[in-house]
Amino acid sequence: MDKSIFAAMPSLTPTLGFASMIGLGLFSLALSYAVKTLLVRNTHDFIIADRRVGFGFGVGSVIAVWTWAMAVMMSSAMTYQWGLSGLFWFVVPNGFAVMAMIPFARILRKNMPEGYTISEFIEYRFSRSKVATAIVTVTMIFGIILEILINLKGTSVVVSTVFGIDWKVATVVGIICVLAYSYFGGLWTSVMTGTLNTLMITVPAAIVVAAVYAVIPGGSEAVFKAAGEADARNLSVLRPDAAAGFGITLAFGLLAATVSDQTFWQKVWAIKSRDVGRVFLWSGALFYPIPICLGMLGLVGIAYGLKPSDFGGDIVAVGPYIVSHIGLGLTLVLLYVLVILAACYSTIDGASAALSSVVAVDIVKRYFPQTSESSLFVITKLSVLLGGIVATLIVLSGLDFTTLVLTTYALKTSILLPLVLSILWPKTNMVGFVGGIVLAIAVGMPIYATAGELIGTLSIVAISGLTVLVAGLIGGKDFDLAGLRRVGDEVSAPAE
Repeated sequence: MDKSIFAAMPSLTPTLGFASMIGLGLFSLALSYAVKTLLVRNTHDFIIADRRVGFGFGVGSVIAVWTWAMAVMMSSAMTYQWGLSGLFWFVVPNGFAVMAMIPFARILRKNMPEGYTISEFIEYRFSRSKVATAIVTVTMIFGIILEILINLKGTSVVVSTVFGIDWKVATVVGIICVLAYSYFGGLWTSVMTGTLNTLMITVPAAIVVAAVYAVIPGGSEAVFKAAGEADARNLSVLRPDAAAGFGITLAFGLLAATVSDQTFWQKVWAIKSRDVGRVFLWSGALFYPIPICLGMLGLVGIAYGLKPSDFGGDIVAVGPYIVSHIGLGLTLVLLYVLVILAACYSTIDGASAALSSVVAVDIVKRYFPQTSESSLFVITKLSVLLGGIVATLIVLSGLDFTTLVLTTYALKTSILLPLVLSILWPKTNMVGFVGGIVLAIAVGMPIYATAGELIGTLSIVAISGLTVLVAGLIGGKDFDLAGLRRVGDEVSAPAE
């Protein structure tokens, strides 16, 4: 198959790119303002949506925040790098990680019905331990900033690849578009726009990928044949090198990314109690078709013998490059761009909403409890802007993203088992919780740096888990999780 068929489309101008970004932002802004007018009156509404998010909006919003730049662009990149095995190892842990939230979500929603954040749970779980709560709060904030900047990066990659816009300009325009509407409605806005963005991602993605295969002579049969001829392992689903190279590590990282992420815990306490379990079940299941579909673009890249140098050197650009250079009509290319932008925008506004809950509950109400409701509301909304600004500055600084991502995921992995055991095992104590995280970082991270991702990740998980177990068996006292039901609403809605 001859890659000379790939050519830039003159009609894909920077003006059209800016129009796509700003147009989606303006649509979301109009919806956000309507949401603010009808549903958002105070901090409680802004950060927890009055705990009235139902099944439909719950599923749509969870899929939206999980279908981020990594899901829609990395699926193509991993398939391009590892063949079908890359797609397998990328997709399977992704959906499972969402469904894995079900037992933890049910337990905490039942035993701590008035909760807001996972750090708040840790505060009461370990008798208001300042060290334990500070570790969790910092981890949540780091994770949220990471989500925002990765999706800003995703926005800049697709817009610069398709429209030739400078990536730094695209980054600034993208964050302005999202923050403009996220500022008004908080979680309610994230839920509404996220559900609409989920609809924008699913069917259009399938249409675009089907169209790509339709313009290729011989269609899918030719693509699979050429990919197999390039390397027979490309058509193997269970390549050991793919599992060891990134699959197993990614699986732990994704599990940590949900269980140790306030973006998901905010949804746990915002969704109606009766719907929590099935929301996460259906969200995980319905997520699968999205990366499977978009991942097939990576196989096209293999079949045509594309090199990273053909599309700027970053393999995450393989999908945008193929769609915009293979000869599709302008409408289909714009549809694909909107799919990527919808995924990135919805994750950024979901992360921003999560940050607002951390700031309101874990910082302002914890350390400045006398803050008035009016002041709290203003601070909470301003935190959305501050988080976006910090993430943008990090992106524009040219910081090494790989190091940042791996370090943050390692930090999240170190907190994974201590957090899980604090929910499931009554004997988990503060010494084991804090010690497990500290030792996992102090001992596990050097192993991670010297022995590689696989051994390093497994070491972090083993060290953190064993420390909690040993400390609990030696000096643990059974904790009554049901006692958390006495915890009152930290940001109760003012009386009408």
